[in-house]
Amino acid sequence: MKKIILLLSVVFIAACNTVNKIQQKSTNKIVTNIPVDSMTKTGVLSNGMTYYIRQNAKPEQKVEFRLVVKAGSILENEKQLGLAHFMEHMNFNGSKNFDKNELISYLQSIGVKFGAHLNAYTSFDETVYILPIPTDDDEKLEKGIQILEDWAFNASLTDEEIDKERGVVLEEYRLGLGADKRMMKEYLPKLMHNSRYAERLPIGTKEVLENFSYDDLKQFYKDWYRPDLMAIIAVGDVDANILEQKIKTHFEKYPAIKNPKERKEYKVPNHNETFVAIETDKEASRSIVRQYYKDIEEATPMTSLEDYKKHLTENLFSKMINQRLEELTTDENPPFLYGYSTHGDTWAKSKQAYQSVALSSETGQLEALKALATENERVLRYGFNDSELKRAKEALLKSMKHAYQERDKTASSRYANEYIQNFLEQAPIPGIKWELEAVQSMLPNININDCNQLVQKYIHNNNLVVVLTGPEKEGLQKVTKADVLNTLNIVKSASIEPYKDVTFAEGLMKEMPKKGSIISISNDTVFNTKTLTLSNGVLVTYKKTDFKNNQILFSGFKYGGTSLYTDEEYKKTNLGTEALTESGLNGYSKTDLAKLLTGKLVTVNPYISNLSEGFNGSTTPEDFEVLFQLTNLCITKLDYDEKAYNSNKNKMQAYLKNILSNPSTYFSVEFSKFLHQNNKRYTGIPTNEDWENTDFKLAYQKYNELFSNANGFHFYFVGSFDEDKLKEYAELYLASLPSKNTKDSYKNIASKPLSGNLEKIITKGSEPKSLVRIIYQGTTNNNTKDAYYLKSLGELLTIKLIEELRESESGVYGVGARGSMNKLPFATYNFSISFPCGPENVDKLKAKTFEEIEKIKNNGVSEKDLNKIKETQLLELKEAKKTNNYWLNQLKNSDYNQTDRSKILEAENKIKNLTAKDLQKTANKYLGNNRIIGILNPEK
Repeated sequence: MKKIILLLSVVFIAACNTVNKIQQKSTNKIVTNIPVDSMTKTGVLSNGMTYYIRQNAKPEQKVEFRLVVKAGSILENEKQLGLAHFMEHMNFNGSKNFDKNELISYLQSIGVKFGAHLNAYTSFDETVYILPIPTDDDEKLEKGIQILEDWAFNASLTDEEIDKERGVVLEEYRLGLGADKRMMKEYLPKLMHNSRYAERLPIGTKEVLENFSYDDLKQFYKDWYRPDLMAIIAVGDVDANILEQKIKTHFEKYPAIKNPKERKEYKVPNHNETFVAIETDKEASRSIVRQYYKDIEEATPMTSLEDYKKHLTENLFSKMINQRLEELTTDENPPFLYGYSTHGDTWAKSKQAYQSVALSSETGQLEALKALATENERVLRYGFNDSELKRAKEALLKSMKHAYQERDKTASSRYANEYIQNFLEQAPIPGIKWELEAVQSMLPNININDCNQLVQKYIHNNNLVVVLTGPEKEGLQKVTKADVLNTLNIVKSASIEPYKDVTFAEGLMKEMPKKGSIISISNDTVFNTKTLTLSNGVLVTYKKTDFKNNQILFSGFKYGGTSLYTDEEYKKTNLGTEALTESGLNGYSKTDLAKLLTGKLVTVNPYISNLSEGFNGSTTPEDFEVLFQLTNLCITKLDYDEKAYNSNKNKMQAYLKNILSNPSTYFSVEFSKFLHQNNKRYTGIPTNEDWENTDFKLAYQKYNELFSNANGFHFYFVGSFDEDKLKEYAELYLASLPSKNTKDSYKNIASKPLSGNLEKIITKGSEPKSLVRIIYQGTTNNNTKDAYYLKSLGELLTIKLIEELRESESGVYGVGARGSMNKLPFATYNFSISFPCGPENVDKLKAKTFEEIEKIKNNGVSEKDLNKIKETQLLELKEAKKTNNYWLNQLKNSDYNQTDRSKILEAENKIKNLTAKDLQKTANKYLGNNRIIGILNPEK
């Protein structure tokens, strides 16, 4: 089930082709409707079913299908609580044309992975099925349409399969149990006051899931899975006319339902009283403050240019208020760790709200609430500044231009998601060309008063709900309703100064570096790459591609990292190193940089790992030089800022204060501590003593030592860029970096993985939830084939464990196995299996897991199962090779691991040549007695 994400505001941007198309009445009210993109083929079948079709070549030879049903948990009666979601499950458990397990097995055989590719979700008002299908032959396309037809009208719903699926859904229900759900159960009736949404969580209730009758589920399917409530979406590399004909052939034969049951739209009533919900729990790991000003009027679809202008103005408003809130988090003693405000949907799409949210310390909820309310009040009294609006407009316009430049490289799934929203909420689908022209023509006409007036509408005296959730423990005083109301009243009468904005006319570089030179250029015709050797020893490898029109990805590394620190230096700097990037560059604080870089799409993230230091980032051709400048400054002009460190320290301490209250987090930390007991540098969750012993000045010094020698750095660029520009920037910003005559290298200070047949049982939590992790690990010979075999073995075992633990035993909701190897500083392997389950099933499911492993070791694997993972790998490889990220990682990793780059080209043959014997040998080699088991059990 898709998680319900609260407080998410989706801003749909749509407008007119040109200014002269905007028609106005004498009242100056914009009345022109927003059109549908001409590339979209949409219609309604004779039975009432809607369809959306678009021919789109990204990715190639693939179509994204969606079945959208306007039926979710809001339509359930008291005997059906959870059955909208249960019905979603049952559509994968047999239909007219696909017997039990045949559907998933068939899709796996053509490379479609369950969960990662094939999926579905159920919400309050809808159920959506996601089906990507390869289109390299007609049979696959035809079967894809057949699957959609069966989901819509031909689910088997046998008594036996319903009963088997109860266990799986109950395990999903179990996964959701915990502090967050217990607290939500208490505050939801206030947030969604007198509304059906307060009592219709999609997962349902345990009582109904265990006891509903077969007819209850079948009645839900009959009532709500009907043509007038459904849409078929097909976007992909197939002729739109062919798709339309197939949709008509498969779906128009089902007649419209006579006298259909009313599909009611449920509302959320208004209320005059301010509701305050203060919920605490012993297992709560975070303190959160939420403030909802629910709209007085019901939400209406965005259909006109007037609607568009309203949403565009809201977008600008959000950017400006959130910039202010972000600034507060950089204070030495910030009022909250993270905060934002937005206007958008609540749980009910018909009721929107202006929402302000903050993550605070356990004792700082009132301070966080006060800070949020103060910033809202500041806008209410004084509004925003013209300089803020200018930056918000620049950022919005740049984002829109970027989307337009990538218009022919947009993934089919993006269009499919837009069509889902159009069907469910009448969200506009005018096309990016239309949108950009509208933004360019209308953005200049939105003034500061338009934005300032929004807050008058957002903030009012009724329909206000304040929700505080956090930990409950001895010595921690609980906030009261009177405290909350008093805080809000204090802000209303407080003396508040106008916001003072700081603008910057200077560029990033206050003085240009002394230019270096390119000594040599080597050309790799096999990979279509070139490598520059710079005068200071830096290497730059680049590969031009046309996968994206407006994307450049960047990475770089140099051996060394914290392996060059002494153990004492490592302990003193570990926490300080994480805060260094909060310090700013070249005299600009983090806040200053955000303002200075407004309207630029560029990220540069320096890092220091165990064995190397380096960078990751991305940009566009337009902002290419800025990426080089930031990289240069990260090496030469990183600021030393104790206040920035203290800000990071205070936020991290607050965040980590109660993190171990969460049972699954506690288990992960304790089991990780057990696994790394031989690693003298393992840190885990930092204690107050760790923070006290941190030397930020030393961390800053060690950072500068590592980056002071550019000799040995290797940078990689992949994407759409001007080659001459790259050379120019490389000479100016990279060849000028400080360098020494010698190259750094890493030291082998790593400890060997814990070995033996071991078990660690950890108890934590009040809910009946267990978690099992099984790990095989150790040292090995450096064998790249074995690395691939171990990865493939993980994929195959995942399939078998889903069949056994989920489908046969109904004992888990999800289970996964993963194999990997690391080469540096010495070769190690790791194979892990994990699954959540009921405490009563731990031993049984653990034994079943080992049985599946032994079957592979003794009998090998079937060709059918082998072909499933091979088809998936081939499909994923085919798509990956058309992305910049794939080539950046392949080029960098081959150099980092010092492997033969030509192996990259052997990936397809490696997959095709994989045999069942390879996997059997790998299982026998690595899945032996060197096994460590971790088990989380609840407290008794």
